[in-house]
Amino acid sequence: MKIAEISIRRPVFATVLSLMLLLIGLVSLNGLSIREYPDIDPVIVSVTTTYRGASAQVVESKITQIIADRVAGLEGITKLESQSADERSNIRIEFDVDRDLDSAANDVRDHVSRVLSALPPEADPPQVLKADNSAQGILFVMFSSDRMSVLELTD
Repeated sequence: MKIAEISIRRPVFATVLSLMLLLIGLVSLNGLSIREYPDIDPVIVSVTTTYRGASAQVVESKITQIIADRVAGLEGITKLESQSADERSNIRIEFDVDRDLDSAANDVRDHVSRVLSALPPEADPPQVLKADNSAQGILFVMFSSDRMSVLELTD
């Protein structure tokens, strides 16, 4: 028997079957995830330098500004952010999504290596790091208790 014959002989059965299919479709539609933007990891390279004993102003003028000026000329940069704190300089460089992360990191390393002689000799060499979004922590949990010791909480 064909579906058309069943539908003609039993119209109530065909109507109920159609309504069930429609209901299943509506319930399934509600459970579908819709993404407005694709899941794209940005191409981010960061340069971190430590200068022990230096204030934030000294780090800004003697390290951060020098490295940022040298790196700013790279091709494909969409955003360049720098932050100077006591004893620490951090420069975050975001590239176009089309740019390869490894080649961007290599370009940054090349530009940073050219400026090493202009940095104070007491400062540690800059570290160039590729940002991997999947390597960042998703959840941080902290426990405290009035009844348990730190060792018991650790266990």
